[in-house]
Amino acid sequence: MATDTSADTTVFERRESQARSYCRAFPTVFTKASGSILSDAEGRDYIDFLAGCSSLNYGHNDADMKAALIDHISRDGVTHGLDMFTDAKAAFLETFERLILTPRGMDYKVMMTGPTGTNAVEAAIKLARKVTGRRNIVAFTNAFHGMTMGSLALTGNSGKRDGAGGGSLADVTHMPFENAMGDNDTLEYIEWTLDNPSSGMDAPAAFIVEPVQGEGGLNAASAEWLQGIQRLARKHGALFIIDDIQAGIGRTGTYFSTEEFGLDPDMITQAKSFSGMGLPFAALLIKPEHDIWKPAEHNGTFRGNNHAFVTARIALEKFWSDDRFAKDVQRKGDYLHQRLQGIAAMVPGATLKGRGMMLGVDVGDGELASQICATCFDNGLIIETSGAHDEVVKVLAPLTTPDEIFTKGLDILEAAVAAATGKNQIAAE
Repeated sequence: MATDTSADTTVFERRESQARSYCRAFPTVFTKASGSILSDAEGRDYIDFLAGCSSLNYGHNDADMKAALIDHISRDGVTHGLDMFTDAKAAFLETFERLILTPRGMDYKVMMTGPTGTNAVEAAIKLARKVTGRRNIVAFTNAFHGMTMGSLALTGNSGKRDGAGGGSLADVTHMPFENAMGDNDTLEYIEWTLDNPSSGMDAPAAFIVEPVQGEGGLNAASAEWLQGIQRLARKHGALFIIDDIQAGIGRTGTYFSTEEFGLDPDMITQAKSFSGMGLPFAALLIKPEHDIWKPAEHNGTFRGNNHAFVTARIALEKFWSDDRFAKDVQRKGDYLHQRLQGIAAMVPGATLKGRGMMLGVDVGDGELASQICATCFDNGLIIETSGAHDEVVKVLAPLTTPDEIFTKGLDILEAAVAAATGKNQIAAE
């Protein structure tokens, strides 16, 4: 009989690449997950305020999604079908059309890309260049769009960009996000640059923007600023792309994070919680007039995950058939805002960042934020940092987290902040 090594981490050090990251902050072997709780090999439970970086908006192993997936597998339903027609794909597309697109008056083609968010972004920038005949893409400071070469060129973080190993990250102009220049009007600056024929900026093929910058520090753009970016895109013959991979699918309180902003993007990226259950699944929503791909001009072996089609359909039917789930997310977002206001008040100069259930506290210092998160982990809460200097303690709890668990997790966070600020005060004295 094989020896039980479920709690032994030496194999990871011996065989897994140094590229691993989350395990360094959460050094235990997880063996089970249900709802908003992760359990490790030692039998300890942790409240999950990370949710797979918003890939698990509906929690771990939702019972209805799990049952549908088991049924699909048990009846020998298609696992892998490239981009062939399958019953699972048809059911998903019909449900997505009925519950998401049609009620919002949205007419988009759904392009199945490779399985992760960066694949959807790569498809978006390729298509924008194909439609416009231009190469330059406008992205923004603190943006994160993925780690493959095209999407990495759009990403602002120098640590992420260094991973390219000196490879070319070209054909992108980085412009300041809203409030990135203090009191200066960034929209006015961007418009001046675009209108000035001597600015050195090439005519853009597209603008791509995250309504809330998840990895960039939870910077939330206003409706007015995003409307301004869309206006500039139209004025200069560029496409307007919303990257809704982390901020979408309920995270800010509505299915799309900009539903109430009066926007009409040419493309919208979808991934992370798109599958409902954490299965790899990404897609690009495209205005029909821009869907000018030739067959197989952009493809991938794992475009369209049939298992994800099954769970995604169940997620839509369960959570988006009416407005009850969205209203509950908004209620929890209000509670989170209230609690984090109190927690921010414990740290001199700290501020709230984000929107809805995508909120955090900017404590102004990466070391302090990391210390807070480490203490949380020691006390049974999984939570991470974000921002250019890892200065934001970011709450990404599953949207389905029961109130009592949500409150307990925030209590752990508050106690960790109190302990960290108390130690800092002692050290200062």
